[in-house]
Amino acid sequence: MLLCLDVGNSQIYGGVFEKQEIQLRFRYDSQQASTSDQLGIFLRAVLQENDINPKAVKYIAASSVVPNLDYSVRAACRKYFDCDPFILTSAAKTGLTIQYHNPEQVGADRLATAIAGVNYFKNKPIIIVDLGTATTFDVIDAQSTYLGGVILAGLRLSMEALQSNTAKLSAVEIIQPRNVIGQSTKEGMQSGLFYGQAGMIRELTTRISQEAFAGVKPTVIGTGGFAYLFEREHLFDVIMSDLVLDGLRLAHELNLS
Repeated sequence: MLLCLDVGNSQIYGGVFEKQEIQLRFRYDSQQASTSDQLGIFLRAVLQENDINPKAVKYIAASSVVPNLDYSVRAACRKYFDCDPFILTSAAKTGLTIQYHNPEQVGADRLATAIAGVNYFKNKPIIIVDLGTATTFDVIDAQSTYLGGVILAGLRLSMEALQSNTAKLSAVEIIQPRNVIGQSTKEGMQSGLFYGQAGMIRELTTRISQEAFAGVKPTVIGTGGFAYLFEREHLFDVIMSDLVLDGLRLAHELNLS
């Protein structure tokens, strides 16, 4: 079995694969994974609670955008699974031509989703919109060239910025509101967060398509924790919540030899 871990700023998103089939998905608060023991004990417990023997995990693949957790991840894998993890970086085999000024600056999670995207949509231009702590756009042409992308504040980060930097605005549940025009402060914030993000996604998708693909319609893939929130907005051609985990699995396969 292969254990995949996407270490993000807010959460660790994990999955267990038996060959190419995902058997388990789970999330863990990144703030609680500050030591290798905390992470290792959680990982073994979540596997056992889902009837997966931790000893069945023979390989681990990870992506991380939190350098402070990299040591804990490696140490947890070695101590609790007797396994040296494969850590995805731009130096690994990816199957992509990375057209970034400094390829090392491309986040490992973005590399993973791009690897999966080109695997599922071969020889097609794609835009991957990942809605997590940040909302990111990754642009890949039909020749599997990673052209670059866009980074903006995600829904939760935007909400926390409003809460932290204003005197009277408090945290709200992030939902799709019934109306654009809110009739309370709470509704106004919810509308601004949801429709503001939707509007940015539409605008950026249009501009990226014009700039990168000369008007040729790319396949737009939605992924990340908030992607399904926008399902009825028709922003994406397809929503693939496991894209980063699939990308880690594929990257591990590419780099096994």
